[in-house]
Amino acid sequence: MSSEAGVRTARSRALAVLRLRGRALAVALLPAAVAVILLVGVPTGHFTGTGWDIARWTLTPLAALVLLTAAGVALVVARARPAMSPTVAIAEEAAPDLYRMVRDLADRLAVPVPSAIALTPDCDSWLEDRTHPAHGRPPPAEEHGDIADAGRHPHRRAVAAPVLVIGSPFLWWMRVGELRAVLAPVVAGTGPSAHPDIAAARRFVRGLDAAVAVTSEHRRGPVFRTVFAGLGWIARVLLRSCRVHAAEMERGVAAAAAERAQAVDYGLRIVAQEQVGLAYAGWDRLLTRVALPAWRMGRWPSRLNAGVVAALTELSRRDRLAEGFASRLGERPACDLLEEPGTVDEATSLLAARLFHGGPAGSGPDWSPVHWGDYPEEVVDRKWRTDAARLHRVLDTLGVRPGVGAESPGPDGPTLSRVLDHLTHPGPDPDLDPHPDPDPGPGSRAERPPSASPPADGGRGADGEREAAPAPAPVSGADPDDEDLVGEDLVGTTPRSAALAARISAEVAREGAAATARAASTASAPTAPTAASAGLASPWDDRALPLLPLQPPRTGRELLADHITAMVCCAAMDTLGATPGLDWLDGPTLLVGGVRVTDLPAQVMMLIEDGDPTALRLWLARQGIRPEKPVRLV
Repeated sequence: MSSEAGVRTARSRALAVLRLRGRALAVALLPAAVAVILLVGVPTGHFTGTGWDIARWTLTPLAALVLLTAAGVALVVARARPAMSPTVAIAEEAAPDLYRMVRDLADRLAVPVPSAIALTPDCDSWLEDRTHPAHGRPPPAEEHGDIADAGRHPHRRAVAAPVLVIGSPFLWWMRVGELRAVLAPVVAGTGPSAHPDIAAARRFVRGLDAAVAVTSEHRRGPVFRTVFAGLGWIARVLLRSCRVHAAEMERGVAAAAAERAQAVDYGLRIVAQEQVGLAYAGWDRLLTRVALPAWRMGRWPSRLNAGVVAALTELSRRDRLAEGFASRLGERPACDLLEEPGTVDEATSLLAARLFHGGPAGSGPDWSPVHWGDYPEEVVDRKWRTDAARLHRVLDTLGVRPGVGAESPGPDGPTLSRVLDHLTHPGPDPDLDPHPDPDPGPGSRAERPPSASPPADGGRGADGEREAAPAPAPVSGADPDDEDLVGEDLVGTTPRSAALAARISAEVAREGAAATARAASTASAPTAPTAASAGLASPWDDRALPLLPLQPPRTGRELLADHITAMVCCAAMDTLGATPGLDWLDGPTLLVGGVRVTDLPAQVMMLIEDGDPTALRLWLARQGIRPEKPVRLV
């Protein structure tokens, strides 16, 4: 499809959308027009008689009701704020070279220049219309002699130009030439977007979409909900009627833009498209494997875009198919087009944390940035010790005594042997109380006075024997024998593994609910101003964060495996001198003698599914890890 053919197709579809708008207006005005004719017929002597009187008194209120409804729909469509992508605005003073490159690209394509540039923490780029009054006025663009803007006022043209949204990973991974080739078809879309019919059709569709969103809110009284339900139904009918035409219009615009961009860096764009797929894979891996564990610990990596370069460089080192990609790193990266890449990286990293995980807009006691050099100590080590502490708290609620026996001498402090012994022996255990009393009476082992504290001698009584640690209150509603808690993901595991996983899941859910309540209570509190939060002052709706959760909630099997792995890693660090590490592709990792451990998950899964610790104990013995030694928890 040629550029002119694409524009013609888009314009014909835009006219179809506008015709639907005109028909809707005609339907709203038709009863009023008939009522006016009937009323005018009285003084002129026409339409007299009982039948015409009944028609007048029936149709006049109906026409008034239809007009009020149409006015309400028009008011909601006009005032509703269209959806706006969360982005970090980039002023021209912060990236003059980037603005110059986009302006030169628009000149080569003979299209209007985008009014502004913004970054998004995603591997995509697009044009976004932000001409709605609620979005604010974009900065004026320079004069551009394009035929689409001939005869228009410069200020009006600048306001109508869309904003160019660029995926931040592209700036750090791509070279300058590759970025220009990737942005060519995007910038070319400003040409069709300047057509008045296409722009009007887009405004109408966006207004209907915003009206549907506004009328779907449930924060009003019953009267307003009833009125908005009717208005929303009309908006949905109109939106469904023009959905096909709007989709075809956008396809025509995209086809026209792609055809116009064929003459600009066509050969380089083929190579750059390969980098788009690679950047997407590296960005997804970095978010799910590296950033997500930090976000769950209340820390947000402040250099995510620099991290994706490290991740993709590591991928090229491991995968010989990607060797050619590393040779590009000697060329000028696109992030050099920014005056302060570090500040922009921090702002987009905070935005990514808010979009994909949720969190406040600035730093605070429970939400602070972390640099990659501090990640192993402040995130990995803390995560493992937190999970290990939670695992032992859950064992306490189950009434599991500290490890005893030939391989578990029962030292002071939590041990890995306690976990292995509990998950090893199938069948009933005399040391396990499957139904701990949630309200123990006087004399119960779990009873402790409110002001009591552990003995100063390390928890040993007067006779020198170690006293059992009091068990905390059990998780309410988390009976290990309750089949409702044993989901499909725990099928194929031992009964003890299933019970322990159910308890851990309940504990994690309770802690998550408490963290959410704390975040909600402090949402209105002022946060520490940072350079990152300064770039996030955008009028997008952040009341439903996270907007794009990365992963579904972890299953009970995954949680149990994570907690046992964390306990093994804590034992390795405290008894063997192993260190926490960061793998750019796999996230937190254990380093034994400077070598990354890769075969631990298989041993842990054998323990969970079969209740057989033999393979894991042999692995511990080969590494020199002593499971009977206590570990340090948080």
